[in-house]
Amino acid sequence: MLCGVDEAGKGAVLGPLVVAAVGCGKKEDLADLGVRDSKELSPQRREALAGEIRRSFPVAVLSLSPAEIDGRGIGLNTLIARSHAAVISMLAPSVAVVDACDVNASRYGGMVTGFLSVPCRVVSCHHADRQHPAVSAASIVAKVERDSMIHRLHDEWGSFGSGYPSDPVTIRFLERYLEEKGEIPPIARKSWETTRTILARAEQRDLLKFL
Repeated sequence: MLCGVDEAGKGAVLGPLVVAAVGCGKKEDLADLGVRDSKELSPQRREALAGEIRRSFPVAVLSLSPAEIDGRGIGLNTLIARSHAAVISMLAPSVAVVDACDVNASRYGGMVTGFLSVPCRVVSCHHADRQHPAVSAASIVAKVERDSMIHRLHDEWGSFGSGYPSDPVTIRFLERYLEEKGEIPPIARKSWETTRTILARAEQRDLLKFL
């Protein structure tokens, strides 16, 4: 079996990181579905494809909460390599194609291989979600799963946008929550530079008020 692996939410400051693997007999099996990089598809098309992928192919999904991400105490690339290895190990394919999370794709492939609990040849390359149907399928499953989790978090915490640092709604939510509660919300990754910057600005304002 061949499998593709990708993740969603890698750079987000709010919400989970979701990693998915999708297996198939040959890459044409998934290409026939019309899978593409999830970012190139509408939400409705992604959801339809994710459902079809889950019904027809082996799928493994792993999600990491902000607390789990902060608590690992390791670099992001290492964390994702471990997570990629975990979903590959769940499916136990003979070959896995991963979207490299390191500028050195070969080095990243070696990291993933080192964390595997099953024998598997790992092929690591940049922009794999655009080139390999199995990785495109994994990106779709991961994106749809994370979007679903984000919607549920919106119901609980109110609207905070996409959860990414580039989203002004996300930044305003973090700043307002900190101002009102005096702390960072548990749905935030406290180890992220974005969070540390917001905390530092708040501390500076408090100091100026005191002076």
